[in-house]
Amino acid sequence: MSPGRPDGWLQRHQRPLFLLASGLSTSGSFAGLTAKGWILMAGTGNPLLLALHFAALALPSLLVSGRAGVLTDQLGCETMLIRSQWGLFGGAALGALAIPLLQGTGQVVLLLLSTLVVGVSSSFELTARSKYCSLLVERPEQVAPYLASFSVVFNVGKLVGPPLGGWLVALSGPAMALAIDAASYLLPIATVIWLLRPHRELEQRSAVGDGASLGAAWRDCGSTLRHVLRFTTVACLVGFFHPGLAPLIAAEVIGPSPQALGLFTSVLAAGSIAGGVVLQRNSLALSERPVLLLGGCAVVVALAQLGMAAASRGPLALAMALLIGAGTAGLLAGSSLILQVGAPMALRGRMAGLGQIAFLGGGGVSGLLAAALAMTLGLQATFALLGGLGLVVGVLELGRNGALRLRSA
Repeated sequence: MSPGRPDGWLQRHQRPLFLLASGLSTSGSFAGLTAKGWILMAGTGNPLLLALHFAALALPSLLVSGRAGVLTDQLGCETMLIRSQWGLFGGAALGALAIPLLQGTGQVVLLLLSTLVVGVSSSFELTARSKYCSLLVERPEQVAPYLASFSVVFNVGKLVGPPLGGWLVALSGPAMALAIDAASYLLPIATVIWLLRPHRELEQRSAVGDGASLGAAWRDCGSTLRHVLRFTTVACLVGFFHPGLAPLIAAEVIGPSPQALGLFTSVLAAGSIAGGVVLQRNSLALSERPVLLLGGCAVVVALAQLGMAAASRGPLALAMALLIGAGTAGLLAGSSLILQVGAPMALRGRMAGLGQIAFLGGGGVSGLLAAALAMTLGLQATFALLGGLGLVVGVLELGRNGALRLRSA
């Protein structure tokens, strides 16, 4: 056993420990996001403000994910992971302070600033964590199922967090939900610093220079991974607006209360868990067929959006929300998994950054587009229009490139 390697219980359980710490943090994070969304909706009733809230979380990836990937490959994924987790804590703490200290416009501005700081830090955290997972496994073939396990854990947090946030808002006010959000980030920080001992000797870092740039990663990753990035961007532009407009959708599908928002987002999360479990159990096979996986998920999301347009309210609308959750989980987690498995170790930080630009940047733009459409055409027409576009995109992708294999790059 090499020096510094954990022994006994920690050696056998450090991967589940990291999953558990990340899951608890995710639950607190979604409790906080649900509370913020409800505060903004209740205080303003403006769907565009909700879209801006989600955009503040997602759009920073367009600006900083590339840099996050470069720094992860240069400085090391563990260093960047710890720094980004402290940034997440600081951003969440700003949101917790907004409730008792400010009111009206000032409170809204600080809540949006809090989400912006979390969005920037998340871009670094997700990029570093994707590569860090490769250092916690014993064999290369364990990378795909372990990365897919994060999709399941993440979506369990999405299932637990929103109702927790909704009930905390209803019972004790939004300040408690936001305080729990901030405190939840301390657990993964402590876990990474004191409990985990990754295989640091396996990490390959890039030297400073032109070969360490994002452009070099784009050129060197191969044609298949470039295609995955392009398709993920397009699919998210037409099919990933649901997180940003969740309070508006929940208000129309169920009702305007915070508990209704918690129920709707939990249904989305339950679908995401189902999609994540399917991906986790078939991760090796599905990662080898990127178009079949991503194109199929895009078609599922599009059909569910069309179903939402037809159903409007009631159990059928919730069933469509379940399918939306399953499809988006497969699309986002599948894209991340493919990019990590298909890229060499020296490029994985930058590939994670490019993946974030594709799905979080695309999702942020999609939320703004859907909000503008909902304000002019109505929510049902927005579902119908974007669902139709998504169906065309997914079917064309499956028809043209369905036989593409990951190792053909």
